[in-house]
Amino acid sequence: MSSETPLFESVINWIRKGYPRGVSRTDFPPLMALLTRVLTDEQVTAVAMQLVKEYGPREPVSEQQIHDAIKRVTSAPPTAEEVNQVAGRLAAVGWPLLPSRP
Repeated sequence: MSSETPLFESVINWIRKGYPRGVSRTDFPPLMALLTRVLTDEQVTAVAMQLVKEYGPREPVSEQQIHDAIKRVTSAPPTAEEVNQVAGRLAAVGWPLLPSRP
């Protein structure tokens, strides 16, 4: 992961601070929706892979499974309330509420 940008490390650090015990199932979809606003699909997959390594499930998960899961949860967008809840949690630990990427 040393070739990743400082943005990647910043995102991981914000998530670690906002979710010290790991991201809950209910917060995962809005978190992915927030990440897709500021990161590329590849970067979002890399963040998810890092989270799996740190807080991972009991069974191994492949990068393709992560990619597919992200597509599933972002294909049915979370509500504005859910996104605001997660954004608020991350803002409390320094998340810069950036506008959507172009």
